Amino acid sequence: MNTTVINNYSKLKLSLFILPLVLLIAIVLFLYSQNSLNAYQYTKIQKNCFFFLNHHLGQFPNLEYNLTQVGDASIFLSFLIIFLVYAPKIWEALISASLVSLVFSNGLKNLFDVPRPAVVYDNDLFIIVGKTAVGYSSLPSGHSITIFTTLTVLLYSFMPKDFKFKFLWIFFIIALGLFIASSRVGVGAHHPLDVIIGSIIGYISGLIGIFICRKYKILSWVGNKKYFPIFMVLILVICGSLINKIITENVFVFYMALVILCVSLYKIVYVYVKK
Repeated sequence: MNTTVINNYSKLKLSLFILPLVLLIAIVLFLYSQNSLNAYQYTKIQKNCFFFLNHHLGQFPNLEYNLTQVGDASIFLSFLIIFLVYAPKIWEALISASLVSLVFSNGLKNLFDVPRPAVVYDNDLFIIVGKTAVGYSSLPSGHSITIFTTLTVLLYSFMPKDFKFKFLWIFFIIALGLFIASSRVGVGAHHPLDVIIGSIIGYISGLIGIFICRKYKILSWVGNKKYFPIFMVLILVICGSLINKIITENVFVFYMALVILCVSLYKIVYVYVKK
């Protein structure tokens, strides 16, 4: 599996950055044409769309709340920890991409400083699921960046060779990403463009992470089992955090992540102690 991933990464070209950059430019030009390159107008032009999506998505609060938790890096990456054993190259790309996405997310949030929906609109007029999000900047959506950063790495890790299956695989990944990311609007935490822009930035971050791990070998130690104890400790810490979350919130996706982490921990320990 690891060989397949390495071969898939080797085929990627820099031209893959063209489409996401064109999309970002198109969004900027649209905002410029609407005189919305400021926080007030940016939120104003999205008001109707936000209320429409929030109303319809918010009809399924339990689903939306579970989906929005997947956007938490500690949850989403928990589902993929098993690849540490079977395809460590994926984790080299994930670590690199996650660091890039962190820089993008923090940098752009500080740059734009757009208020969240709960700060802009009357909270009685739309659906809020879970804790009301009022802190930090709304643009871009950090959850959306995390989701698409991770899914982009997976997209190119397992890209099929056949055109028909390739098309279906790309469609599935994009649809899955948007389905999860849209929950940020459903729970009342983000404006629609926050999610779209965050998704595009996540895609770019994922690509950058892949190119970094392909060119540099600074994370090649990830697949060496003598370093597995580091990941064992990390898994135990995350398990403890999940148990605490289950006690306080009792959300289904936390149980899923905990079970997968425990299975992955068993497999990693087995490989580590095996002669």
